[in-house]
Amino acid sequence: MGHGARETVLGTLGKATILWIPRELQDLTRRFGAAIWKRDTEDPGSKDVLLKYSEGNSTNYMQGQMRFHKLNFSLEILNTSRQDRQIYEYIVSKGSEEKVWQIKLEVYEPVSNPRIQILNRTLAGGSCAVTLNCTVERGDNVSYSWSSQNTDTSGLCSRNSSLLHLSYTLQNSSITCTCTASNPVSRRVVIFNSSECSYKQGGSAGLRTEHLVLVVVVPIIIVIVVMVLAVRFMAVHWGVHRAWGFVCPPAAVQEREDSPLTEDSTVHTIYSQVQRMEKPKGVPAGERPFCTTIYAAATGLPPDTVPGRAQRPPRSPPTVPPVPQHSPLSQSSDKEPTTVYASVMMPMA
Repeated sequence: MGHGARETVLGTLGKATILWIPRELQDLTRRFGAAIWKRDTEDPGSKDVLLKYSEGNSTNYMQGQMRFHKLNFSLEILNTSRQDRQIYEYIVSKGSEEKVWQIKLEVYEPVSNPRIQILNRTLAGGSCAVTLNCTVERGDNVSYSWSSQNTDTSGLCSRNSSLLHLSYTLQNSSITCTCTASNPVSRRVVIFNSSECSYKQGGSAGLRTEHLVLVVVVPIIIVIVVMVLAVRFMAVHWGVHRAWGFVCPPAAVQEREDSPLTEDSTVHTIYSQVQRMEKPKGVPAGERPFCTTIYAAATGLPPDTVPGRAQRPPRSPPTVPPVPQHSPLSQSSDKEPTTVYASVMMPMA
């Protein structure tokens, strides 16, 4: 103890601490009526006088920091700090003799709520092996211990350390290990359940493998499928436009839409010849391409000569240039050929 101290008192940082004196010294104080509280300082040759008591009256030299209780002559430290960690003396004067009682005050910061971290986890063969670490953020002289209230599993959870290596089968959900963090002035506990092998314990992180698949892999697969479908749709859409080329304005095909289809059930083969046309000179590059007329010949009666069908009033045929002489279509059979007009968009130069 040092300095002949008789007793050690544990004080909690930030809380009140009471220094008691034995009943023998209380009786001597009432009998002789004089006593004094002192405290050691950093200087071994000097001491602080905290309070003086004489004939029922007291003088407190640490007003606001300490309180004197006349009923039992104890001294209360209102807000214990680390600087209060000293040796205190209570001295009773009885004539020419003094009776001294010494108290050593130890100050501790209480422990905060502990948490369990999973440092390592292994899932294999239907069993779970974990390494647990129990820690606190605050506290002086903290000690850790593991235990279990279940006698069947007490051997798995018994350890006097912050670390615990635990191994158990996944079917066994009754394992409950308790970590206790303590110091001389406080004690806190936290519980680990074996059924929570893959989850957080008091702030520790860890995702199950199946959860990782759902969170990461599935969204990636969905994105890939959507991108493939989008590319295929764009490829088909672009291929259709490439196959049909440029589309003529609606006015160029209006005549074909107005004329009804022939009621003749005979299937006619239409032969057509298309020659690539050069871009006319003098047409600005930014103007819309114009249509090129294609001439085709087919055998069979014109639509207006079908028997039993009402004759439509004749329509003025559109003015078209003559069929080139070199076209094989001019050498048709004995039946008079029918001229079919079709329109396409001239390719860009």
